[in-house]
Amino acid sequence: MIKVLLVDDHELVRTGLKGILESVDGYQVIGEAETGEEALALTKVQVPDLILMDINMPGIGGLETTRKIRQFNPDIKVIVLTMHKEGPFPANMIRAGAKGYITKNCGVDETLLAISEVMNGKLYISNEVAQAIAQDTLTATNINPFDALSQRELQIMLMILQGLKVGDIADKLSLSTKTISTYRYRVFDKLKVKNESEMAQLAIKYNMTEQ
Repeated sequence: MIKVLLVDDHELVRTGLKGILESVDGYQVIGEAETGEEALALTKVQVPDLILMDINMPGIGGLETTRKIRQFNPDIKVIVLTMHKEGPFPANMIRAGAKGYITKNCGVDETLLAISEVMNGKLYISNEVAQAIAQDTLTATNINPFDALSQRELQIMLMILQGLKVGDIADKLSLSTKTISTYRYRVFDKLKVKNESEMAQLAIKYNMTEQ
């Protein structure tokens, strides 16, 4: 029996996934979380075999959550399930320790295939994501300015887009406000924006937010 934890801030998504998995023999949904913090707490209590993880969520988000879970227990497999099929997300989530990357547009069969492949020790990237990566690689005009951000900068950028202030981000990441302010400055500098509003407009342009 594969024990699964569902991590997504949309209840409808979690309900749909739970229904799919519980209709198939061999899967047990042992918990649900709508934030990274909840996922970390549940993981330490329930110890799932597999986590289906969104990226954009309130709090620390999927990137940091994946990294911390893999540090806590590298045997736990993480598959990213997101709307983001392009940009810096696939590479950064894989670097953080995710073993699979699929989109919310994929069908039931591909979702189950991804789980099977990952549980058998393989890396799985959906066809849709692989095609988007290949297209970005071959088309020089598709350069995404967010690709220049480090994992930490990308994470903090997403938290700023949630409306979190420097102090809030510092508390959630257990870092000093000075450190967060430095990262914030680097993000603005790399993206060539002056403030949060300009960054939000750029993020929408490059599909960095889930609309």
